[in-house]
Amino acid sequence: MVTKIFVNLPTADLERSKAFYTALGCDINPLFTDENAACIVWSDDVFFMVLTREYFGTFTDKQVGDPSTTAQALIAISRDSREHVDETLSRGIAAGGREPKDAQDYGFMYSRDLEDPDGNILEFLYMSEEAAEQGPEAFMAEQGGASA
Repeated sequence: MVTKIFVNLPTADLERSKAFYTALGCDINPLFTDENAACIVWSDDVFFMVLTREYFGTFTDKQVGDPSTTAQALIAISRDSREHVDETLSRGIAAGGREPKDAQDYGFMYSRDLEDPDGNILEFLYMSEEAAEQGPEAFMAEQGGASA
């Protein structure tokens, strides 16, 4: 059995969230989408369940934090290239997202953060295959530099 990952995110505006994530290139699974939730399909095995804040609250006894002021999680998603990272950020910003800090370039890894319209933080990154296989120190040594 293949493990599937479902990340639940609160939203103040479900329609706005659906528009944002489809602008990033995601699909919506209508079988698991209604007035309370939308199933955002990233891949065959990774999904975001974007839930209205009220509905999100039915799954926990804890207070639902406001992602515009409180970081609850940093969700990192790999991309195929540095250009794909930049392209994803451009689409996200055009769809109402915000880039909260400058791009991070470690040589072996390039990443940029994107806040969705609710403030949930997505990290898009590209890591060289060599660094992924050997670790960052080995990659940097091959490049003649110091590790980050």
